[in-house]
Amino acid sequence: MRKQRRRRSRALIGVVVAAAALALAGCDVIGGSSPGGDGGRKQAPRAVPVWDRSPASIAAVGDSITRGFDACTVLSDCPEVSWATGTSEQVDSLAVRLLGRAKAADHSWNYAVTGARMADLSGQMADAVVRRPQLVTVMAGANDACRTSVSAMTSVTAFRAQFEDALGTLRKSLPKTQVYVSSVPNLKRLWSQGRSSPLGKQIWKLGICPSMLGDADNLTGAATVRRDRVQQRVEDYNKVLAEVCAKDRRCRFDGGAVYEYRFGTDQLSHWDWFHPSTNGQSKLAAIAYRTITAANPVD
Repeated sequence: MRKQRRRRSRALIGVVVAAAALALAGCDVIGGSSPGGDGGRKQAPRAVPVWDRSPASIAAVGDSITRGFDACTVLSDCPEVSWATGTSEQVDSLAVRLLGRAKAADHSWNYAVTGARMADLSGQMADAVVRRPQLVTVMAGANDACRTSVSAMTSVTAFRAQFEDALGTLRKSLPKTQVYVSSVPNLKRLWSQGRSSPLGKQIWKLGICPSMLGDADNLTGAATVRRDRVQQRVEDYNKVLAEVCAKDRRCRFDGGAVYEYRFGTDQLSHWDWFHPSTNGQSKLAAIAYRTITAANPVD
């Protein structure tokens, strides 16, 4: 009997000790919570969004479209109506929409060059990084397809390497700067719209985008094949832009929005029926703004 009583006493002591241990542990072992309400574990910090929908400064790189060429006067750049960095009230550029009109002039910079091709983009990026912009806009590729002939167009392989090199130049200095990439415009639609103007066709004969616009009224099989090959190259360029951009978590491609936009003659410069008019520049700004401020990137 004494042995049984001693065994029961030892068992009771064991239960008491176990209960005390559970109390000291705050009951976490059975799913209880500490006074902090998180089970005693530190809360994980909130993830900071990779994409900032309201960058505070902008630099633009690219070609004559971003320079506003032929939008104001013939054969001249007009950067004040640039879709990316212009200050004109007629356009409401991307810089104005993101930064406000008061800050746009001092916090945006235009390094695009009329006539530039993708091979020139790396040098423009090197100039842009000096300003340490929070966003860089890219619109380039039209001049790579607009050559003297189909055979003179930039190859898709070279185009990819040049674009990767340009992004690499940016990333070496500014790994966190965001990049907006515009698709290359639809050159075949430009031909179909612009050829409705007798004046436009005369101006095209001076040598504007001959691979697509040359001999504008020629509808023979050979001419059609030529234009189709240029158009296919533009589509291939856009595929490259999308693929390269997708590998960079701080890069957004417009999803082909500029290419797919169904512009008319009101969006074309009436100086050359090729470059965007002031109205066309405004449409480009709106597309860029939608892409940059969207909650999610365009698929």
